[in-house]
Amino acid sequence: MAGSVPASNLLAADSSSAVDSSGDRDSIRERDLRDLPVVSRDSGNARGKVAVVSPVDKMLTAEAVEKAVKQADSELWTTTTLNLWTRPDAKAEKLGELASDKKVLVTGRSMNGREEIVLNGQARWVTAGYLSADKPFALGGDCTNGSSVPSAVSPNITLVHEAVCANFPELTSYGTFRSDGEHAQGIAIDIMVSGDRGWQVAEFVRAHYAELGVSYVIYSQSIWSVERSGEGWRGMEDRGSTTANHYDHVHVTTY
Repeated sequence: MAGSVPASNLLAADSSSAVDSSGDRDSIRERDLRDLPVVSRDSGNARGKVAVVSPVDKMLTAEAVEKAVKQADSELWTTTTLNLWTRPDAKAEKLGELASDKKVLVTGRSMNGREEIVLNGQARWVTAGYLSADKPFALGGDCTNGSSVPSAVSPNITLVHEAVCANFPELTSYGTFRSDGEHAQGIAIDIMVSGDRGWQVAEFVRAHYAELGVSYVIYSQSIWSVERSGEGWRGMEDRGSTTANHYDHVHVTTY
């Protein structure tokens, strides 16, 4: 049939367009393939189509996960309760929760706002940003020096005592109830300490005022309060004695 066979000059033109200036047809194909995404052939697809492998799927191959778990050698602390996920994307299934203040092995791999950890030998994923090299501050800790406060004081006073006792175990003398003011209400505590150690205690309580429910702290004739926290430590008037001026104890009032 007329026109069924292309003219020889057209075939030559089509053929030459697939050759680069050096005459190497394969060089163009290689350059094109380098820019393609990683793919895998779907053996169940009769037409032989290929499926793109996502970065997450590539990260979660058995070989990649096994290598990450084996190489994990760093531990971090959880700073809050975290959900445990099977993977770092929308296909993830929740497997449970990981409590706060737990030390976990990490692989160093992260993706989509999640970090990979190793739990019971298995790779799991948690929300990024809640793992720390430093052990989180524990409100209570372990008070092992035998000191205590009356059960009738406010819960916040109990927290203050437990926290100070755990972090300054050499301090064993605490004053709570007496007939006047906030002490009578069970919302104030005197921590018997002096000198530089007293400042360390005062600063410790001030730094954790929110966790401990602290309203204000007095030490060494100085006061710090939540309401005027922007002013830092403020000087106080002379009350006439070492004890009245709080040189021999840290006074803490809670909410």
